[in-house]
Amino acid sequence: MGYHQIDPQDLSETQDYPCDRHGISDAAELHALHAATYEMAPGEDLSRAYHYHETREELFYVLDGTLHVETPDAEYVVSASEAFIAEPESPHRAHNPADADESVTVLGVGAPPTDIARPYDPDA
Repeated sequence: MGYHQIDPQDLSETQDYPCDRHGISDAAELHALHAATYEMAPGEDLSRAYHYHETREELFYVLDGTLHVETPDAEYVVSASEAFIAEPESPHRAHNPADADESVTVLGVGAPPTDIARPYDPDA
């Protein structure tokens, strides 16, 4: 049996990331699930690019603030205590708009953990 109690704020920030990211998966040595917390100041993105995954399902649970998620069909506005889910092959860009009044904090989980992000060009 294995158990982990982790405070994401005790973890090191992920280097070269567009926002404050703390990787829970690595600390807990998770093999079937990706998990991290993200804090985005106004104008910051959650991930490095507008993207999709071939097989990963992703869930973004908003802990504090308001998350905006751009998709080819619409922009979703996700409030605290709400979740946004992106199914495989569904392009998305989660961000905090530059004109936002506050930061947004999100718990992001996805499975499988090793499905790399594929760049998506909305103008292509």
